Amino acid sequence: MMRTASVIACIAVVLLSGCGSAAPPPSAPPPATPTDQAAFRDLYKELVETNTSASAGDCTLAAQRMAARLKKAGYPDGDLNVFVPPDHPKDGGLIATLHGTDPASKPILLLAHIDVVEAKQEDWGRDPFKLVEENGYFTARGAVDDKSMAAIWVDSLIRYRAENFRPKHDIKIALTCGEEGGAQVNGAEWLVKNHRDWIDAAFALNEGAAGTLDEQNNRVSLDIQAGEKVYQNFTLRTTDPGGHSSRPGPFNAIGALGGALARISAFNFPTQVNDVTRASFERRGALTPGPMGQAMKALAANPNDAAAAATLSADPVFNATLRTTCVPTQIQGGHARNALPQQAEANVNCRIFPGTPGADVQKTLTDVINDPKITIQPVEPFTSAAPVPPLSDTILRPATEVAAKMWPGVPLIPTQSTGATDGRYLNEGGIPTYGLSGRFYRTGDDHTHGLNERILARSLYESRDYLYEVTKLYANS
Repeated sequence: MMRTASVIACIAVVLLSGCGSAAPPPSAPPPATPTDQAAFRDLYKELVETNTSASAGDCTLAAQRMAARLKKAGYPDGDLNVFVPPDHPKDGGLIATLHGTDPASKPILLLAHIDVVEAKQEDWGRDPFKLVEENGYFTARGAVDDKSMAAIWVDSLIRYRAENFRPKHDIKIALTCGEEGGAQVNGAEWLVKNHRDWIDAAFALNEGAAGTLDEQNNRVSLDIQAGEKVYQNFTLRTTDPGGHSSRPGPFNAIGALGGALARISAFNFPTQVNDVTRASFERRGALTPGPMGQAMKALAANPNDAAAAATLSADPVFNATLRTTCVPTQIQGGHARNALPQQAEANVNCRIFPGTPGADVQKTLTDVINDPKITIQPVEPFTSAAPVPPLSDTILRPATEVAAKMWPGVPLIPTQSTGATDGRYLNEGGIPTYGLSGRFYRTGDDHTHGLNERILARSLYESRDYLYEVTKLYANS
């Protein structure tokens, strides 16, 4: 991993001239013609309108439809792999390859998930799987998350084929199911465990970062995401013989569990800063007025600045950026209103700072609870503590140069996700994965996972042009 000072210096310099050896400036993305844009919209519409929810959807069908698009564009069957995990016929995905000129160079992988969160027609007041374009927005379930990126990857491969683009590296796309949970097989995890050779790559581009618009839809900044927190649940449980509620003793299972949860809720894990979060605070601090911006710049200059950390921790987003967080999310106990509880248990959901072993978090919680009558066990097996992938010049330069060409003066800001994407599986599997979309929106305006999920048409088409061009630079680097 780069040293922190090197990363911050590179990010500052690359906005003007790049780090390391000089490289020619990118050409501007070719202007979209009405016919060209209409072809993309048709592809996007077909993918969005293919229901891929866990309850009633079919990811395999969506993968087959995208494969058919690529085959029509001239891709041979040998470069199209519609894979289906055993015993899960509707949880399939697609791997497609545009071959490069240097077989010794590792591919560039373009990852997107094609499953979506559940959406009910009675809640939406219309069919959520019919794409609607109105008031400058595309609206439907999956319009943003993540079929916008999946459609762009397929469209880009079609465009590259049409113009006979021959990159140095192979370009692969992987469209996978199961990212949103439910009963579907997670395709990214399945590929890493069963067919990693199918997706082996120098690095991958994925969802996980976007650009920010102000209230007037002016572009403020563009994010590039490196690293994400690890999702981990723990079960806290305590038992007791119980008895009649009229004769309580000194120990009560629900009371003891409640005390343990109160101690966890009052506890703050120590502040942690890595190359990405430090660089993020350094760049974002320059754009943020007042005490919060001053705290960002202070923490970037000195990660041990306790006062700056305390100021930032007052904001839930920055608090989650600075440390591992663990919160109670479910609780149950007792078997009758007039009986002492024989058992009580709760779920504690943790988002673990990258590089921190899950076993260390379990030990910390055990120490915080400090009650031998309460057990704490991981719900899921611990995953490897994958390090944050480095923001090297190889990654930063193309992203910055194309952004500067399309949106002069808009800074590129590193960010670390407080949530989780399928990138976690690739990072754990040794494929550095970065979030980069070139898609701008106002905070909360996209309604992702909610009613009337939507994306500005302008943002979708800009994202298409940005990713098309930046992928070309990566593939020829």
